[in-house]
Amino acid sequence: MIAENIQKIQTSIAQAAQRAGRNPSDIKLVAVSKRFPASAVLEAYSAGQLFFGENYIQEVQHKKECIPTKAFIHFIGHLQTNKAKIAAETCNMIETIDRIKLGRTLNKHLIKLNKKMDILVQVNIGEDPAKSGINANDTEHLLVQLNELNNIRVCGLMTMPPFVNDPELSRPYFYKLNTLCLKMKGKGLFPGTDKPELSMGMSSDFHIAIEEGATIVRIGTAIFGSRPTTIA
Repeated sequence: MIAENIQKIQTSIAQAAQRAGRNPSDIKLVAVSKRFPASAVLEAYSAGQLFFGENYIQEVQHKKECIPTKAFIHFIGHLQTNKAKIAAETCNMIETIDRIKLGRTLNKHLIKLNKKMDILVQVNIGEDPAKSGINANDTEHLLVQLNELNNIRVCGLMTMPPFVNDPELSRPYFYKLNTLCLKMKGKGLFPGTDKPELSMGMSSDFHIAIEEGATIVRIGTAIFGSRPTTIA
């Protein structure tokens, strides 16, 4: 079932990309495996899925011991500064950096590990009080500060728009993030890449996010089914 779901999502990604005149290979599928057991991750990995999204550090610690080293873990939850050491040790990318204190703490631990890590800056593009992320107007300053840290590579931006019943209502937020990303790129604030990442879009609206420039989509329930109520 998971393998079939992944294939369906990949087909939908390709169709959305083609509608937007984009190359489907430019879009990365991150399977959001939070609260699902390691066995589900292994099943998805066996179907060819390489990128997985996790929201809880304790889950990352547990699953990291059970899944192949070639699986890439994207941390997509709110990261507490006191958990940055574990994140540095276990994750391949942090998508939710939204303050310089967290960036500096993460960089400090990466230096000790002699490791470099790709990160995204989370932007609260809809100014939703229920969501984490930096205000769009403060993004440039944070990017300047983060680019001074040697062991992190600022690769792009991430957002979670306000919850809406109609996925089409998310389009303006995706458009705004893409516009912001292009502006920051023009100022040279993604020095490690010519193609900054835009992580936006989930199971209900990823097709719209792709049409608005997403390079990473985060899909959970459409791959794994209904999420368990307790951490696996």
